[in-house]
Amino acid sequence: MKKIGILSDTHGYWDDRYAQHFSGCDEIWHAGDIGSDDIIDRLEEVAPVVRAVAGNIDGAAMRRRFGVLQEWVTDDVRVMMTHIGGYPGKYAPGIKFRLETCRPKIFVAGHSHILKVIYDRQLQLLHINPGAAGVYGWQAVRTLIRLKIDAGDIKDLEVIELAKQR
Repeated sequence: MKKIGILSDTHGYWDDRYAQHFSGCDEIWHAGDIGSDDIIDRLEEVAPVVRAVAGNIDGAAMRRRFGVLQEWVTDDVRVMMTHIGGYPGKYAPGIKFRLETCRPKIFVAGHSHILKVIYDRQLQLLHINPGAAGVYGWQAVRTLIRLKIDAGDIKDLEVIELAKQR
């Protein structure tokens, strides 16, 4: 069984609560608009595997390091992640074809700053947008996602709201 932490849209902002909530995770997935190598370096101190994609604010070095789309398998679950992916019924151009070709069980995308977890019945995949973890943007609530993958089963998905610190 693997414990997974998922976040997006940090825009270079680090919150120590990322480490707190992702402590014990086997993998952390960052769905773009990372904003700084420092964010990845700090996440790598928390989990042994950090996967990321570059977002629209990330520069050429970040794009070379991570690319804009990643596909992999973890604990018998195929995953696809990109920054601008859209949603079931309204996928970004080219994404639906890629999803049909790759056939992931989980599709992760960021960009909108809106937390959404939707099961796409047509493509038989779980779409996850973890919302925005950083402070840049209009979102009222900053969010993270945690879940477990156990021999092909996705379970115990949790939404973590990061309340404003006083």
